[in-house]
Amino acid sequence: MYGTGTKKMLMMMILDILKKYSDENHHLTQQEILKLLKSEYGMSCDRRSVKANIEALIEMEYDITTENGYALLSREFDDAELRMLIDSVLFSKNITGTQSKRLIDKLKSFGNKYFEAKVSHVASSPYLSRTDNKQVMITVGALNDAIDGKKKVKFRYTSYGTDFKLHDRGRDYVVNPYQMVASNGHYYLLGNLDWFDDISYYRIEKITNVEVLEDRVKPMKEVKGLENGLNLPKHMAEYIYLFCGESVPVKLRCSTGSIDTLVDWFGKDIKILEEKDGQILVRVVCSEYAIHYWALQYGPYFEVIEPKAVRDRLREDINKMAEKYSKK
Repeated sequence: MYGTGTKKMLMMMILDILKKYSDENHHLTQQEILKLLKSEYGMSCDRRSVKANIEALIEMEYDITTENGYALLSREFDDAELRMLIDSVLFSKNITGTQSKRLIDKLKSFGNKYFEAKVSHVASSPYLSRTDNKQVMITVGALNDAIDGKKKVKFRYTSYGTDFKLHDRGRDYVVNPYQMVASNGHYYLLGNLDWFDDISYYRIEKITNVEVLEDRVKPMKEVKGLENGLNLPKHMAEYIYLFCGESVPVKLRCSTGSIDTLVDWFGKDIKILEEKDGQILVRVVCSEYAIHYWALQYGPYFEVIEPKAVRDRLREDINKMAEKYSKK
């Protein structure tokens, strides 16, 4: 692994062996470490050298126990953290299958051989819906640099055609990038289209040919909805589905058993105005366009009381839907 075979690398070799072969349930004796040094690295040494180097690692604050042998008890990520990270990559729609497999292999390398055995069934599932855009990692890196440097970006935007392939929309987009956010299984750039004054969102897997410009971004205070900066938890609760438009107070009527669903979508900043006979009247703050779409999705369980304009549009759409489904 190190290509030297010299004892100068002995400490790092021992550390690698402890990372790979030990944990709180698997301790290594000095003899086992000596055998692994020989088989893994072709390195020969004596027991005193193993003990001295492990003591040096402990002095460097590595969490190594010396009871019943040697074991590295803590590492960068524990098994549960690694599994959560691997699953987030596995089910991501924003990267290609090849990129997903490469990332999962990198994450697995942070665990030991016992962790690898636990996730041996994990694979980059080909049947999951994934993007065809191979530029995603490049795009994320460029957008991150632009946001950090407060620079505008220029890119091309794509959409799927009837051939199920991504097609360029035929023009450049110049955008002020402020944040990248995950919502409903997709990754978005939150920003402002240069010649408008409101918030816009772009699916990152649909962005291509991104270029960081020298121009400084438009100050957030000049963008509607960001006048006081970006409060991300509040913003995500008000702009479910990441629809644009002004946030307004919305009154909803539902059963008391629907609180779980409300908290899932709007967080805990929900005001209960009335509770009677197993029904509650609540107020949330949300984009008008978003609440319209949300109410269609949860129509059997929630009733929009206000705003009247949203309620009226819902009635029109529901009547149109009823007409469609009344046909045999």
